[in-house]
Amino acid sequence: MDRVDEIIRRAENIDSKGFLGLVEEASALLRAESGFRVSGGLVTLPPKGKVTVVGDLHGDLLSLRRILEICGFLDVGMEDSYLIFLGDYGDRGFYSPEVYSVILELKIMFPDRIILLRGNHEGPDDLLAYPHDLPWHLRRKFGGDSEMIYEGLRGLFRSMYLAVLVEGRFVMLHGGVPSMAGSIEDLMYADEKHPAESHLEEILWSDPVEDLMGTYPSPRGAGKLFGEDVTCRFLRLLDVDLLIRGHEPADSGFKMNHDGRVVTLFSRRGAPYHNRFGAFLQTDLSREIKDRSEIKNDIIKF
Repeated sequence: MDRVDEIIRRAENIDSKGFLGLVEEASALLRAESGFRVSGGLVTLPPKGKVTVVGDLHGDLLSLRRILEICGFLDVGMEDSYLIFLGDYGDRGFYSPEVYSVILELKIMFPDRIILLRGNHEGPDDLLAYPHDLPWHLRRKFGGDSEMIYEGLRGLFRSMYLAVLVEGRFVMLHGGVPSMAGSIEDLMYADEKHPAESHLEEILWSDPVEDLMGTYPSPRGAGKLFGEDVTCRFLRLLDVDLLIRGHEPADSGFKMNHDGRVVTLFSRRGAPYHNRFGAFLQTDLSREIKDRSEIKNDIIKF
């Protein structure tokens, strides 16, 4: 049995005590993160090494297993690589507890190489996504211990980061651009400024659209739709070329917006989204991006 099989098997068979132990240990690691440059909710990485970036999973254990098999993160020779998750691990998928179990075990196994970002389905109490069926999946899996486990997960969500900045390359977050950000500190401390300022809501909920200047209220009921001018201003602020995000289903597993400046990854397949493909990104951070369209060559569909 290979390492991916072992981790999946443990997730399928985990009990309440084991799962809560993963949550507590991973939460402690996130609160005391020492393997990265961290300022508030922002992780900054140098442009070196390899990275695998995974979009929304929503309880799809089969897709997560396939990604781990394809990307080779657990293989010998991948020790200089990062694995970054863009959020939305549970809800809307039967195996939500098992997906959390896998990603938390990975974080504990490789604390300096796994980065867990916060999605809108890990949002604060006043911005909970709907339907939020994670509590039901936890009851199915863990019975009477589910409420205690759910509270532990809510604490874990509050410890997750909001964005990753790869210097001179790209920025990664779950949803969209904080359109009113005037400095990098607005990204770093968006959580602390919520709800007085809209930065956190937009990071978790917003979506890019074409043929729009500025922003427009989102049909999601939270966040905003934002145009290419908003993207360009944000990328200039951070001195990077690309925004890599999740949050939106895509039939091909990915899509591009704003003249290739925004890359959306959606890494689960099937109901309720019915996309034909999932996708993730695997790239070399040391490679300078000369043409934004080159990033398509690093996207792996499955």
